[in-house]
Amino acid sequence: MNRASSSSPVPSLRRTARALVLGAAAASLGVGAVVAQSADGERLSLATWLDWERASDPRISPDGSQVVFTRSWVDKLDDRWESSIQIVNRDGTRARDLVEGSSPRWSPDGTRLAFFAADEDGNRQIFVRWMDAEGAVSQVTRLNESPSNLAWSPDGSQLSFTMRVAAERSTADNWNISLPRPEGAEWTPAPRIVERLIYRQDRVGFLEESFQHIFVLPADGGTPRQITHGDHNYGAPSWEPDGHSVLFSGLIIDDADYRWQESEIYRLDVASGDFVRVTTRKGPDRNPVASPDGRYIAYVGHDTTTYDYIESALYVMNADGTNPRALTMELDRTPSGLHWAPDNDGVYFNVQADGYRNVYHASLDGEVRAVSEGPQMLAVNDVSRGGVAVGMWGDAHEPGDVYAFPIENPDRKTRLTKVNADVLAGVTLGEVEQVWTESSYDGLPIHGWVIKPPGFDPAHRYPMMLVIHGGPHGMYNGGFNFAWQEHAANGYVVLYTNPRGSSGYGTEFGNAIQYDYPNHDFDDLMSSVDDVVSRGYIDESNMFVYGCSGGGVLTAWVVGHTDRFRAASSNCPVVNWFSFPGQVDGNYLRWYADFEHFPWEDPSEHIRRSPISYVGSVTTPTMLMTGVMDLRTPISQTEQFYQALKAQRKPTAMIRFEGEWHGTSSKPSNFLRTQLYLRKWFERWGTHDDAVATTQGGG
Repeated sequence: MNRASSSSPVPSLRRTARALVLGAAAASLGVGAVVAQSADGERLSLATWLDWERASDPRISPDGSQVVFTRSWVDKLDDRWESSIQIVNRDGTRARDLVEGSSPRWSPDGTRLAFFAADEDGNRQIFVRWMDAEGAVSQVTRLNESPSNLAWSPDGSQLSFTMRVAAERSTADNWNISLPRPEGAEWTPAPRIVERLIYRQDRVGFLEESFQHIFVLPADGGTPRQITHGDHNYGAPSWEPDGHSVLFSGLIIDDADYRWQESEIYRLDVASGDFVRVTTRKGPDRNPVASPDGRYIAYVGHDTTTYDYIESALYVMNADGTNPRALTMELDRTPSGLHWAPDNDGVYFNVQADGYRNVYHASLDGEVRAVSEGPQMLAVNDVSRGGVAVGMWGDAHEPGDVYAFPIENPDRKTRLTKVNADVLAGVTLGEVEQVWTESSYDGLPIHGWVIKPPGFDPAHRYPMMLVIHGGPHGMYNGGFNFAWQEHAANGYVVLYTNPRGSSGYGTEFGNAIQYDYPNHDFDDLMSSVDDVVSRGYIDESNMFVYGCSGGGVLTAWVVGHTDRFRAASSNCPVVNWFSFPGQVDGNYLRWYADFEHFPWEDPSEHIRRSPISYVGSVTTPTMLMTGVMDLRTPISQTEQFYQALKAQRKPTAMIRFEGEWHGTSSKPSNFLRTQLYLRKWFERWGTHDDAVATTQGGG
């Protein structure tokens, strides 16, 4: 259960239909008067979401002079996100639209750009654009399946990618039958026959019998060549400097599905397709990156463990797999986005820690230091040969934008994009404040944040929303969040925290819910609520709670254990751990592992930890919102809780989102609906003497 200039590539529709769409939504939901402006300026409007944009995946040219990135925006009429590739000079000048597509990758010599885009039939293909004055673009694949994990060979002659391929051994081969079917008969389609452990996936549906394989093709175009074989999944390839081999992670054994906690790193010869295992320990090893001189391989992993949660470490080994050693064991935070220093002396990496994200460096002798510090969200995406980095930076009031900076000095960063500066111009956002609270259960420090309404008056009492994250090993952070700022603009104080079990606070903290979720994380949440209430500006008669996925689990748990909230929304929840593993997508062995025993051996723990076991104690009006296609927390879980509440004549509502898998907000219109339905439910059950004033324009 487990977000430039102000010029835009978007057509003129970018600014049209906004009032029409939001007005229709507001009218259908009976939303009240528009929030009044704060004393300092205009408040954030939900309609702004229709003009919202995202910058992502920046990549710097090998000579460090230019940066490309993916820019996404809302297609208002077709209710989806669209994207194009933009380019900007290293100093922030000449920002311009380049080509439709996403995931741009520079060739090693900087003369070409490979990327993904749709062909004329709407199928995802690989294209290459020449970066000279003519800017010729060539479609280099004609694939029937979608490629991913695009990368150039070191000499620029080849491109590698991954793609799903039909299984060599099909289940259907075991079920050949001969039917006495009359000529011309129109019979019911044949049943789907399933024998594999993993047979469905959220956002995909039922999986055809296929596996991810590695391909290479000439960069000038030609026939892709599949270089891995067999019924196994091969991870994203990472080229070694000699250009003869790639590294990948996976587990190439017959019973890999049953050993889901393990993976190894392999070296694959591109010419022959032969591969050898480079790592040997029991446990997950992943994300291999060879050093520029080819002598070392950096990767991330940890030893096998009985822990439900453990922070991974950065490892380095010799290219032949000898002398593997951990460089960041004492850091106790998981590295990501590995980038070797140009001089081979160490590795730069991103770390999400204590609610924020910063850049670190580990030398080959194990000296680990923070390259950046502070309450910010900074991540390196790419580094040029000269040590110029590009990445995303944001904070509590700044949505993520693309920045360039010397890798050793992020403080000297240059802002390259301002994708939402236009829509936020003149808007007053809510103040964001960090909150640290001791848990009432055992004194464990719990980190969180509150967003206060614009024009906040500490003498006023405001309604409050408690928002609970999913995972359960997830991490809320101190970065910008549109949804919560928009709630604050409507007069709510928004509280969001990282209770025990959250990632980013170390192994002990993350593993504190093993065989005990949800339980004392409830105490953590209530302690944070008590702390904020004690500050004197919360209307205790108008407190609300919601969350999705793992947050939906805890919301359902909260209403079964306290009546302090006026209303709740348990979104995409799991309420019955006994039935859930038999309904979830992917490798459901992962969810059985969260319990000490299988439910057929001892059901008591599954029953004790299931929110539905406490549904008889619920007095809080509880809404449920779930996507009808959700396979991660299937809607049958939502239906169980709804029907149990309804059977007792307790106030409830079930909102079934069309076009949604896990979550309720992937479609732009469904994001708008989610925001409005939440407040509609809370306003229905709130006390209206003060709540109406605050949610409709107080503060």
